Amino acid sequence: MTTPGIPCSLVIPAYNEENRIRLLFDEITAFEGELIVVCDGTDRTADCVRQIAAHRQDLVINCLEYDHRLGKGGGVIEGLKAARSPLVGYFDADGSTSISEMQRLFSHLSSSDGAIGSRWVPGSTLRVRQGFLRRMESRAFNLLIRIFFNLTYNDTQCGAKVFKKTAIDTVLPQMTSRGFEFDVELLWRLHQAGYSVKEIPIVWQNKGDSRVQKRDMIRMLKGLFVIRFGPGT
Repeated sequence: MTTPGIPCSLVIPAYNEENRIRLLFDEITAFEGELIVVCDGTDRTADCVRQIAAHRQDLVINCLEYDHRLGKGGGVIEGLKAARSPLVGYFDADGSTSISEMQRLFSHLSSSDGAIGSRWVPGSTLRVRQGFLRRMESRAFNLLIRIFFNLTYNDTQCGAKVFKKTAIDTVLPQMTSRGFEFDVELLWRLHQAGYSVKEIPIVWQNKGDSRVQKRDMIRMLKGLFVIRFGPGT
């Protein structure tokens, strides 16, 4: 169900982000849509978001709070389910992608079912780059995705993606990922269902303090193997 007057909804997964969430909202000077913050950590992120919402009457802020860890993908899924707009998306709480870039991605939905920001296509601007090792890990991961999922995207893991809600509602019931591999499965499910998703150059900057650790990379690879080669695929 959509709500008149809310053209788009953006989900912000916020696991233990009390130290950064205020900075993110300070950078959002205007947004004609709904901001859904999913809080599933152990700190005061949800309290911070409610305080921000009380003072920012110019923004539509919806805080979803959970007393258990949902995972990156699980948080995004809950936010997308709660979204009330015909156009939906999600981006990271670290502010590596600006709200203006997310609005630019939404403009591409007039000619496609989805638009994902990419750091690795011509035209992208990386104001602060990741370290060399992290970039090499990203490139190796992308190669595996191309081989096993037949996805031609250069950057599946950039946390800046928008879609038509009708496309999302079609594939969400099939989703099994709740971790950082969520992005790959979502793009794969959309591809299988015949939806068109564009890869768009983006302005991006590394903010550090990445939530993706080495153990998460291992879980991602295991999870993707199960998705691609497990029962029912």
